[in-house]
Amino acid sequence: MKSHNISKSQTSAILSQISESWGFEMPRIRNLTIHHMADDAQLLSGGELKILCLSDQYIPFLSCTYMLERFPTVTVDDGAIRFVCNGADVMRPGIVCTDTFASNDIVCVVESRRKYLAVGISLMDSESLMAASRGATVRSIHYISDKYWESCKLL
Repeated sequence: MKSHNISKSQTSAILSQISESWGFEMPRIRNLTIHHMADDAQLLSGGELKILCLSDQYIPFLSCTYMLERFPTVTVDDGAIRFVCNGADVMRPGIVCTDTFASNDIVCVVESRRKYLAVGISLMDSESLMAASRGATVRSIHYISDKYWESCKLL
């Protein structure tokens, strides 16, 4: 895995782009390090901040809990944990409750004890999700024990 530091101006540009897409202010960081991972994935790290970049889409990394707390959550029951941790999309029958969010928003999947299991993209808004009785609701992008999680352990 190759890594390199980027300049202050590039760091500032990337953080402002992420702030725009996520809708909240990012912490001030002087320099980011880019770690090139499998495929076209990159891990941006600086201080405690870790962000996964997958084909120009920025996703908060699961170990960065203070950042995950800013995103809406979907709580799953204990029966769904095993499937979510293996990369399955979140299906409606496994959902216990949700925060408010729109379709195509970044959402965090948590279990009943508020442990983060996955980060994904919502396939429907929260009202439609709670009204539905079946089907996929969140497309998992990054989950515990995936290749990005394992690669980060080597850093």
